[in-house]
Amino acid sequence: MSEQQRVGTQRFLTLSLDKEHFALDIYSVREILDMTEITRIPQTPEYMRGVVNVRGSAVPVVDLRLKFGMTAAERTLNTRIVILEIARGEKSAAIGAIADSVREVLEIDAEKIDPPPRMGTGVKADFIRGIARHDDRFLLVLDVEKVFTSDEILTLDGLDMRRDEQPQAEQDGGQVPAA
Repeated sequence: MSEQQRVGTQRFLTLSLDKEHFALDIYSVREILDMTEITRIPQTPEYMRGVVNVRGSAVPVVDLRLKFGMTAAERTLNTRIVILEIARGEKSAAIGAIADSVREVLEIDAEKIDPPPRMGTGVKADFIRGIARHDDRFLLVLDVEKVFTSDEILTLDGLDMRRDEQPQAEQDGGQVPAA
């Protein structure tokens, strides 16, 4: 973590995947949705579950369990989709992340967030911003911009392009402007 990130307290949304607990910077979280129907998009990686409708926009959804190499899980009443804002240059894009459950919002003293451990050369763990302890458990603090890498961003760009290529009448809900 940079020196700037190590000052004061930070707020995180905590979530669980299996028995593991993760934390996301609260400022990257736009909203939390109950599990809903996801429309699958052909020829995308298995962890890209598809898109959901969020107030008229198609938002891509990633299954975090599959993204992190875990086994898929049955959906429960606690399963949630966390809608995140990811920076893309000067713009930002929304992406959904499926979690087994959303726990709570915590304030953690930045000095109590340790850098991620070195895992060796064959292990890619640069998406972990740090590790914190809470209630005798470790919280893996995720760097959302590194968790959702080029594959997801390309999918986001592809969705934007498809929407932009639609005839204007389709974008306007089938309404043809009066002459």
